[in-house]
Amino acid sequence: MKSCFVFPMVCLVLWSQGGLAAEEIAMHFRGGLIAPPPCVINAGAKIDVDFGSRVGIKKVDGVNYRQVIDYQLDCEPGARPWELRLTLKGNGTAFDGAALQSNKADLGIRVYQNDEPFMIYSSISIDPSSPPQLEAVPVSRPGATLTEGAFFATATLLAEFF
Repeated sequence: MKSCFVFPMVCLVLWSQGGLAAEEIAMHFRGGLIAPPPCVINAGAKIDVDFGSRVGIKKVDGVNYRQVIDYQLDCEPGARPWELRLTLKGNGTAFDGAALQSNKADLGIRVYQNDEPFMIYSSISIDPSSPPQLEAVPVSRPGATLTEGAFFATATLLAEFF
């Protein structure tokens, strides 16, 4: 009895699929790759910010000793449609997301871009013809007592087109 129902069902399935039309169309993709134009910071030279040798350990408050970071940005003209991003890379402090860790315990260097904290490893979109003003200021961990001695911190400033 089962075979009586199986054969008509198979025929019905085959008949219903016979009415479907299938068509294959080839697809082709093409384009052109271009590289972003070059953009150089400070003519490839190191950027130095010297706070001097008379930074008072009790005067480090995130305001005193603030200095402009002098840098030049040279990008090839006609960079459209590219978007230029500036990124600050370095080891940050545990107490301030916009401060680079120095070699001294509890001392960091906070970086600002146009009076706003420039968070470490964050990118900002900028206009290459009008780059932001960058500034740096020593900061200390709240409640910390700094000790005398020379200090330094390092970072990388990256300009790249997207």
